[in-house]
Amino acid sequence: MRNVLLAVVGVIFAAWLILFITKGRFLKHPFESVASSLADREVAVGGDFQLYFAPIRIKFRAEELSVSNPKWAEQPSLFTARSVDARIAPLSMLFGRRRFYTLDIVEGRANLEWDARSERNTWTFGDGKGEPLELPRVDRATITDMRIRYVDPKMPLLANLVLDPVVSKDARIGKAVSVRGDGRFRDTPFRVTARLLSPDETINRGGNAIELRAWAANNVLDVKGELPSLAEFEDVPLKVRAEGRDLSELLAIIDVAIPRTRRYALTAQMVKDDETYRFTGMKGRFGQSDLAGGFTIANAERLRIDAKLVTRRLDIIDAAPFIGYNPDIVASKGAVAAAAASGSGPRHVIPDTELPVAMMNRFDAGLDWKIGVIRSRNVPVQDISLKLALDRGLLKLSPLTFSMARGDVASDFIFDTRKRPAAISYDIRLAPTPMGRLLAGYGVAEAGTSGTIHGRIKLAGRGDTIHDSLATSSGRIAFMMPKGTLWTRNVQLAELDIGTFAYKMFQGKLKKPVEINCGLVAFTVNGGQAAADPILIDTSKNVITGRGGFSFDTEALSLAFRADGKKFSLFSGQSPVGIEGRFAEPSLQVISPELLGRAGAGLGLAVAATPVAGLLAFVDIGDAKSAACGPVLSGARAAAQRTSKGKPRDDVGKGKPKKDD
Repeated sequence: MRNVLLAVVGVIFAAWLILFITKGRFLKHPFESVASSLADREVAVGGDFQLYFAPIRIKFRAEELSVSNPKWAEQPSLFTARSVDARIAPLSMLFGRRRFYTLDIVEGRANLEWDARSERNTWTFGDGKGEPLELPRVDRATITDMRIRYVDPKMPLLANLVLDPVVSKDARIGKAVSVRGDGRFRDTPFRVTARLLSPDETINRGGNAIELRAWAANNVLDVKGELPSLAEFEDVPLKVRAEGRDLSELLAIIDVAIPRTRRYALTAQMVKDDETYRFTGMKGRFGQSDLAGGFTIANAERLRIDAKLVTRRLDIIDAAPFIGYNPDIVASKGAVAAAAASGSGPRHVIPDTELPVAMMNRFDAGLDWKIGVIRSRNVPVQDISLKLALDRGLLKLSPLTFSMARGDVASDFIFDTRKRPAAISYDIRLAPTPMGRLLAGYGVAEAGTSGTIHGRIKLAGRGDTIHDSLATSSGRIAFMMPKGTLWTRNVQLAELDIGTFAYKMFQGKLKKPVEINCGLVAFTVNGGQAAADPILIDTSKNVITGRGGFSFDTEALSLAFRADGKKFSLFSGQSPVGIEGRFAEPSLQVISPELLGRAGAGLGLAVAATPVAGLLAFVDIGDAKSAACGPVLSGARAAAQRTSKGKPRDDVGKGKPKKDD
């Protein structure tokens, strides 16, 4: 037995001695064969090879080492290196975690890939499911010129990374390990820097504290957190921060379309759960507006984003992109310039920005957005609630509600991009709203104004822009005014009649508001052309009628308002007050050609006869017929309007749209 034991020891010693003397170079081909068989892929050494015990640690050296990738991978090699030099704990190769006493790698190249379904990866040998990447324990390491290529086709993501030189001693690196590189996410190029903040803990299977910064499409994205392993971030909360010139550029990277924004900065916590990314606790700003809430991005069979957002104060300029304006142009040059930049003609205000039809058909979305107040000088809007649903190209903003001047607006907008061009419908309903607050920024005083207004805009058209859809739209616009008073600081607008204004001015009777019995301002729209149908306002002293119309296409407008007195008036001009021009530049023509003609006639009479006769040209005999308020307040068309005695009116229903370019 003793002799047998001595023989065994002798054989082992002889083998060790042979290996030590020869450095095990003769094992090069057996190593390649055995390693290839175990890994189920080709392992080859193109240069010097050493494998022996020195004295009890495994000494391994391979020059021009290469390990192939499986056949489904894009790159032929998983790993190549100019040289790998290591001393390995023997028992760790059989039990537990592999341990390297020393590891030196020069010009290493690693190609890490997932398959198209993200089920297999190149660093997990065999045919099983891909496992997270795990690193061996390394007591001392020197890594020089290491490059890593990472590919995930499902995202899709391509990253080319360069690892800064690493030197560690006693299983401690002592400083952060930095990585830099570039790549492409979907169709967007990016560059990235990352640091492993806890390399010593990582080597010893402790925490993997990392920070990453990426630049893409004029955006900067920061990610911080601690991973269970370097290649695994499933169900791990990470802090993310994004900032840039336009949030829509960031989301466009993942084929999600939102309106443009001004410069933004947002923070949130991100957790990846299988194919869903959840962002919670989001806070930040875009432009001069705040934003909070959370959202999820599901990258399943079809990309979907769902968000629940809250904004306390939304600046009116930041709201401009929702209708197609560039907010930066609105802020610096105004709405007319923004409309022109969108493709509209000169001096237009309706934006002509095209809907992102192709992108809207690539993802689905749901949005619930609450907005406290819109910061605006003229329009007091608050308590906005917006629900959005996008399903395979059908976009619904329904309902969109808000409070305006103690009144409520409810609206529904539908953009059906599945039809070509898109079928777009607008349905806006204004609940009874005090005119004093609604028009406070336009010369109407709250004190002394008790009148209210309510109405509805219901239009439908075809086009891939707001301008085109309105330019082809048909429908009706109607706003009703029940009994109340209206006090205006722009006194020349009082009852819209020059004669009445002059009479009141001379007599000092502008100290009380206009008394409205009922009123209707309505238009019938056909092919983008709106015609007054009717404009009829009954006041205590006058019956105001209007004719004319406007064009959504050219934005030209031509309206004339006439006030006929109910009682005899000596100084009533009985002349129309016109509103001409375009939406962007309307002009009030108070002294109309008709009034000038009548003034000339009066002057002729005064010269030919007597000065008293000249006054006859300005006499209003007071024959205006009071309106029946029932048809007015129901928003009826001109043909259904009646006098207070029930007779059909012959002074309304002559509106014609303005078609001039």
